Amino acid sequence: MSAIGVVSSCSCLRPGVRLLKAGMQQMGSFGLHTAARCAAKDYYEVLVLGGGAGGIAMSARMKRKVGAGNVAVVEPSKTHYYQPLWTLVGGGAKRLATSARPTGSVMPKGVEWIKSRVTALDPDKNCVWLENDIKISYKYLIIALGISLHYEKIKGLPEGFDHPKIGSNYSVHTVEKTWKALQDFKEGNAIFTFPNTPVKCAGAPQKIMYLSEAYWRKTGKRSKANIMFNTSLGVIFGVKKYADALLEIIKERNIAVNYKRNLVEVRADKQEAVFENLDKPGVTEVHQYEMLHVTPPMGPPDVLINSPVSDQTGWVDVDKETLQHKKYPNVFGIGDCTNLPTSKTAAAVAAQSGVLDKTISLVMKNQLPTKKYDGYTSCPLVTGYNKVILAEFDYDAQPLETFPIDQSKERVTMYHMKADMMPFLYWNMLLK
Repeated sequence: MSAIGVVSSCSCLRPGVRLLKAGMQQMGSFGLHTAARCAAKDYYEVLVLGGGAGGIAMSARMKRKVGAGNVAVVEPSKTHYYQPLWTLVGGGAKRLATSARPTGSVMPKGVEWIKSRVTALDPDKNCVWLENDIKISYKYLIIALGISLHYEKIKGLPEGFDHPKIGSNYSVHTVEKTWKALQDFKEGNAIFTFPNTPVKCAGAPQKIMYLSEAYWRKTGKRSKANIMFNTSLGVIFGVKKYADALLEIIKERNIAVNYKRNLVEVRADKQEAVFENLDKPGVTEVHQYEMLHVTPPMGPPDVLINSPVSDQTGWVDVDKETLQHKKYPNVFGIGDCTNLPTSKTAAAVAAQSGVLDKTISLVMKNQLPTKKYDGYTSCPLVTGYNKVILAEFDYDAQPLETFPIDQSKERVTMYHMKADMMPFLYWNMLLK
């Protein structure tokens, strides 16, 4: 897989600027939905699988097209998280509670929330199966199931998180352990990892590293820290303009980068991390750590593996410009669960939702989709407690920037956009 293929849920948003205007117009028609139940009906005109950013955004859009009573969202989780904030939670700059809201509070009013899990998809019969053998049929299906974390694919995890000095910003259960490990650091190796799989928010493994370095400088521990970034990739970032800027920061801050290194085992009782050298398959190296931040291997949700809607690797197989399924014209995909060759971020979801809205509108009228998604995505690369490089780019890994400035420069304004503006845009506009 190319570097850009795995460069991945950051917040951002050229679409955020657009959402600010559109969101204000739409907020009046959006209310709270607090009830959850098993399916009230066995057929919906639009069925949405997944209650994350993509699923909620699209259910809100579909409500306005076909009416709330004709739309249902299948989502088992009681809590909806704004995960891009977890970088700052792990770095001690935000509280975990600020990233969470009840799922019912983000559901469009009147849309049916089916609190269950999808167990199988049968697009040939226009239906899906839920837990307890419940069958739901649909006219149009939107798949927004996100991406799955696989800590268990690293030997010694997830049980290793029971030990101190190890954390991960990718899970609600381990993100606060990152901050604890950061605070408890005394001296030695601080290791930050990037797995040999596609990931959401591929900038996040670096962001916590830069925050940690800044924290130790502030607390007088920097000279005692040997900071290492062990990445399975062959580059620091998939877009050259931003990669060059990051490499300058890495050099200035005396951070060691080891490419083509994949974490395969954690011996938490010994504080040892084992990495495979991807250039020499089977060859491993062991590093002692005083702090370890783990970015887990990730993959498509189990229900999509070997599904009729998925490609050979398990990702929903959609046209990269229209987001319409390549085989089933009444099936669509959005976000992390798709095989779109761009980074898996909330910014990408924001851009995709507008395109998909237009696509479905035309399909409903028996017309061919015309709106094209250019692969726009964004990742605010946090490089300190008040600095961000705002990376924005397209399918071709070319910068696609919002502002008339050099966004490869660290800026305080972009940090406030990441930390304060983007959460507001997410809760009040993208989801609505």
